[in-house]
Amino acid sequence: MFSAGFRPFFLLGAAWAAIAVPLWLLAFAGQSDLPTQLAPAAWHVHEMVFGYGAAIVAGFLLTAIPNWTGRLPLQGRPLAALVLLWMAGRAAVLSATDIGALAAALVDLAFPLIFLAVVAREIIAGRNWRNLPMLGALALLLLGNLLVHIEALGLAKTAAAGNRLGVATLLMLISFVGGRVVPSFTRNWLARLRPETAAPATFGMVDRIALSLTGLALALWVILPDGTAASSAELAAALALAARLLRWRGQATAREPLLWVLHVGYGWLALGFLLLAVNGFTSLLPPTTALHALTVGAIGTVTLAMMTRVSLGHTGRPLTAGSGTVAIYGLVTLAAFIRLLAPLGGTEYLALLSLAGAAWCGAFGLFLVFYFRPLVRPRIKSESARPA
Repeated sequence: MFSAGFRPFFLLGAAWAAIAVPLWLLAFAGQSDLPTQLAPAAWHVHEMVFGYGAAIVAGFLLTAIPNWTGRLPLQGRPLAALVLLWMAGRAAVLSATDIGALAAALVDLAFPLIFLAVVAREIIAGRNWRNLPMLGALALLLLGNLLVHIEALGLAKTAAAGNRLGVATLLMLISFVGGRVVPSFTRNWLARLRPETAAPATFGMVDRIALSLTGLALALWVILPDGTAASSAELAAALALAARLLRWRGQATAREPLLWVLHVGYGWLALGFLLLAVNGFTSLLPPTTALHALTVGAIGTVTLAMMTRVSLGHTGRPLTAGSGTVAIYGLVTLAAFIRLLAPLGGTEYLALLSLAGAAWCGAFGLFLVFYFRPLVRPRIKSESARPA
């Protein structure tokens, strides 16, 4: 369980994603009160970003960094202590009414602060300067979390900006890391199984422009979300991201779910920016439509895609998606579509919201069902393994 960072963080992150959404739905429907100092909607976003999102980022980075640096991975008691800090943060934020906002803030901020220090030590010791931007991303997640707690402490109205900063950081990571892995995984698969098909385009000017426009659009969305400049930048980013995605030969990966789901997740990123721009220029769509295209669609899909792929590959199983994994991808996609349509449902809004929540919980519940044993048991030989 504690031999590699992806094992506990993927398991516990998925479990929290499946638990936190029903808790918020009950509070939204007036069926229960959350003992937190945050408004229910702010708590919901905070826990999806700084709870679930931070756990998956931690699992991914703790698995990738040894490959980047050549150093031994964090494991055993130090990893278990880091996991306990993350768990304590979830409990503290949820029970802030009982323990106090200051205590909740101190406990919750301990994990991102210490995790930042751990990653900085590994990258600097391994002289892995190429991945220094990861420290900037972790610092932004820490800052966003801090801004949310500042409002919980009653010092300033900063929770919305903090949550936007957290969402923006996760989206930038998806744009940055996804730009590495999606074309790379696709290229390797096509070279092995479909060598007659043209390979994805290599990193070039289109990619640089897309990353620059994405960063600009996200910065403006965080700072001036309702400004015309933000809408213009979001539209430009949407077009650039779509152009980037079209260069990666996603249409050739229909036979491999582990690949096409990554292309779908990146497609949600482009669509989300387009919807943000539409929201800025017109009032045709509810503001939550774009937000959930980016969160449930892009973040939910890409993180589940990476969680399943990493869990299979790093536990000795073949990189092939079984029916259970395909069902996970289908449910998270269904959750995203229903969540986008829910505000248009009129009197059926709560029912559609609950249906989207059920599909979301189903996706993460199935991840726990099919990946629990691989993640808690020792690595096995590939030839004796079956697809999940």
